[in-house]
Amino acid sequence: MSRFVNLYAAESFSPEEADILRRYFTNLDQPVFALVNLPEVVKGALFARYSRSMSSLRRLFLDEFVDDLDISGDVTIDATVGLRRAEALYDRVFFDYGDDSVAQLGGVHLACEQASNVLTKVLERGRLMAYLEQSTRYIAYDQRLGGRYRYYRDYEVLNSPLGTRYVGDIDRMFAAYARVVPVMQEFFRDNTPKTPGDSDFAYRQAVKARALDSARGLLPAASLSNVGIYGNGQSYEALLLRMRSMRLPEAQHYAELMLAELRKVIPSFLKRVDLPDRGELASNYQSDNRDAMDAAADAVFGDAVGGPVGDDSVELVDYDPDGEIKMIAAMLYPHTSLSERTIESRVAAMSADERLAVVRAYCGDRQNRRHRPGRALERVCYRFDVLSDYGAFRDLQRHRMLTIDWQPLSTRHGYVRPAAVDAAEQDQAFDEVMARSARLYEALYAEFGDRACYAVSLAYRIRYSMQLNARAAMHMLELRTTPQGHPAYRRVCQKMHRLIAEQAGHAAVAEMMSFVDHDDDSALGRLDAERRAARLRSVRSHPAEAVSAHSPPSTVRE
Repeated sequence: MSRFVNLYAAESFSPEEADILRRYFTNLDQPVFALVNLPEVVKGALFARYSRSMSSLRRLFLDEFVDDLDISGDVTIDATVGLRRAEALYDRVFFDYGDDSVAQLGGVHLACEQASNVLTKVLERGRLMAYLEQSTRYIAYDQRLGGRYRYYRDYEVLNSPLGTRYVGDIDRMFAAYARVVPVMQEFFRDNTPKTPGDSDFAYRQAVKARALDSARGLLPAASLSNVGIYGNGQSYEALLLRMRSMRLPEAQHYAELMLAELRKVIPSFLKRVDLPDRGELASNYQSDNRDAMDAAADAVFGDAVGGPVGDDSVELVDYDPDGEIKMIAAMLYPHTSLSERTIESRVAAMSADERLAVVRAYCGDRQNRRHRPGRALERVCYRFDVLSDYGAFRDLQRHRMLTIDWQPLSTRHGYVRPAAVDAAEQDQAFDEVMARSARLYEALYAEFGDRACYAVSLAYRIRYSMQLNARAAMHMLELRTTPQGHPAYRRVCQKMHRLIAEQAGHAAVAEMMSFVDHDDDSALGRLDAERRAARLRSVRSHPAEAVSAHSPPSTVRE
C-alpha cells in the first residue's frame, strides 16, 4: 500500500488544531476518515457545506464550525485511536448468527477526499446511502493542491513509458480550463448585465456557475473530488465488497482505507469483509462474473461493443401501455375492500375524463415540487437508454431510487461542446483539449485497458440505461429541469418527460409532473436561485426589515 502514499496531498495542522481535530476525526493525515463525537446536525451541516467548498473537511471544520461549538467537555477524547468497546452482543447476534438487519442500526459519516471522478461514481452507486460530492459547478478547478493540478495519478501509469505524457497532457488540459473560465465569465457578464435589483454577490455567483458549467467539459475524469458519505454497516459492507472486486487499483486501495477507518467506529459490522470464506469469496464472485460477461459480450458483438459516434439521445425503450390503468387502480386500492383485479377491470371501463379525475384527486394541489403523491405512482415504470456527456451522467447517476447501469467511459461516442463556448469564440481551444484527451485515451487503453478512462474529458459522451417508476421520475425530472440546473442534464430530463407523455401515451402521469420546466436555457439560469438565497440571508440577518420588504417566505415557490 506504500506505493500510494505519495499520491495524496497531506494537510498540515498546527499542534493546537491537531488537538481539536483528533477528538472528532479518526485520523489527521489520510484521505479517508470518519466523523465521530459530533452532533448529527453538525455532521450533516459540514457535509452540506463541503460540496461547495475548496477546503478539506477538517479545514472546513476548523474555519467555519468549531467556534460555534462547545468543545470544552471533549478534551480527553481521542478519536484517532478508534473506539475500543466491548461488542460481545453484536458479535453474537451479527457475526455468529448472521443477522444482517443488526448491521442496519449503526451509521457512520465518512469523508473520502482526493477521489477521482471515476471513483466517485463507484462510491455513489449504492441505493441505501446518502452522498454529497464536491461540485464542478461552484468550485473552480484551476486551484492547485500541494502545488499540482488536482487529478488522480495512477502509480503504474506514472511509472510506465506513458507516465510523462500522462502528466504533461492532463496538465495542459487543466491549463486550458484555467484560461477558458475567465473568458466565459466575461462573456456572461457582457451578455447578461446585472439588473438594479440583484445583489453583487448573487450576480457574481450566477455568472460563475454558468462559466464553470460551460468549461467543466474540459476537465478529465481523473479530476479529484471530495465525497461525503452517510450509511449503515450493511450498506458499507456491500460497497466495500464491490470495490474490492474491481479492476481499478484506486477503488481497491480506497476500499482498504475505508475499511480501516470504519473498523474504528463499527468494527463488528465489517468483520466479514476480508474473511476468505465470506467477504473475499463474495468479491471474487462479483469479479468472476464481470470477467465472464465481458467475454460473453465480446463473443456476441466483437468490435461492435463500442458502438458508433453519435449525437445526444434519449430513447424510451420499455414501458407498459396499460400502465396508467394499473396506476389508477393502485390509487383506488387502499380506499376500497375490493380485489385489485376487480378494481383494475372497473378502471379499464372508465372514460378518459373519469380516470383523469381520479388522478387529479390523488395528486391534489401541489404547491411545490416537494409535495409528492404516494406510492401508486410506483406501479408504472419506464426504461430509458441515454447517450449524454459524462458531466450530465455524473449528476443523474446520484439519483438512487432507480436502476441505473452504464457502459465504460471512452472517447468513442464523441463529445458535446456547449453553445456558449462557440458564442464566446472558445471553440478552437475546446476542440484542442478534446483531441488531446482522445489521443491520450487511445495510448493508455492499449497498455492499461479500463484505466484509460482517467484521460477522458467530461464533455465526452457515455451511454447508460435508467429504469425508474413514475414516482422516482417525478422527483428526478422536476428537480433536474429547474432553471438553475446544468443545461446538459436539463435537456435529458425534458426529453424523458416528453417521451412519457407522447410515446408512452401516459398524459396523466406527465400532467402530475407539473414542476417539470421546459423553458429554454436562460443566460443565467442560476440567478433566480441566488436571488432566493439572498432573500433568505436577509430574513435571517434582518427579520423585521425582510418581512416588510419582501413577500413572506411561505409564499416563495420553490
